[in-house]
Amino acid sequence: MSEQKSTMSSFKMTRRDMLKVGTAAALPLVNTSCAMAKKKTSQPVQLTIGVATPGFRDYTNAQLAEALAQENIKTIQFFLSQSDSKYWRYNSRSDLSDLTAKRCDEIANIYRSAGISIHSIGVYTNLIHPDEAERNANLAYFDRMMKVGADMGVHTFITEAGHYHPEVPPKGVAYHFLGEVWTMMVAIGKKLAEMAERRQATVLIEPYFGGFFATAKRTRMFIEEVGSPRIRALLDPANLLELNDLEEMFDQLDPWIECFHAKDRKLHVVRGVAAGQGDLDYRKFVTMAAKRKPQIPLIVEYVGRKNYKQALKHLRNTMREVGVGWK
Repeated sequence: MSEQKSTMSSFKMTRRDMLKVGTAAALPLVNTSCAMAKKKTSQPVQLTIGVATPGFRDYTNAQLAEALAQENIKTIQFFLSQSDSKYWRYNSRSDLSDLTAKRCDEIANIYRSAGISIHSIGVYTNLIHPDEAERNANLAYFDRMMKVGADMGVHTFITEAGHYHPEVPPKGVAYHFLGEVWTMMVAIGKKLAEMAERRQATVLIEPYFGGFFATAKRTRMFIEEVGSPRIRALLDPANLLELNDLEEMFDQLDPWIECFHAKDRKLHVVRGVAAGQGDLDYRKFVTMAAKRKPQIPLIVEYVGRKNYKQALKHLRNTMREVGVGWK
């Protein structure tokens, strides 16, 4: 007993000694945590790169899936425009009667089997036509496309307002800028939102400087007036380059952006071109996308068999230059 007491007294430690030992023991853990935190913060933001499919009309879905998988593309914006699924018509509608749920599932599985997800489906029907019967037919077509999407496991859809040019143009202002057209389009937007709510879908509005959604601000005002979480925005900077700076585009639409288009356009020219062939500052665009919306995919558009690899190379090189990764 007395020997145990003596031995224990020889190991007696003061509070200061215990604190020193505890601090020393904790230092490796602190250093490890700091190193891990430093390593984590040094990793670049990774943006998802996808491809829009309407420029690949000479490919079957299987051929396109194989080609894109070889380029390490894992996301597409899908248009029913391939040689074995010719249903897509810009600013109009097509007959979808033979596009069964089984066929939709088969098409979607072609891409999924190649490791490619379908982010969204392009609809782009005409919502601004002055004839009510025509607008309602196009809305019904949009609803049918939402059903097609659901059968494919896709719930995000892309559209513009559409284009209409009256035989006798109104005096003083373009048709799509008339006050009564704004009122009509807001009503259409609310109907579209109701349809999307029933389908548990989201509709992304794509602005374009030559149409109803002519600026980022006008698009933002429309979305706010429709007032539905089902109506959001796709930002294609090349479409607004003539009227908005990149900062304006992001500042106006930031809360609603859920997709980017990555194409290009020369200033004062209507026709769009592939990424790297126009005047869009891609370094700034990619940097802002990574900072403001890193979870949002960049969908390469206006590409097909001849130029998609070049556009992808330009986008990836630009991302590398500004320290942004991709997946």
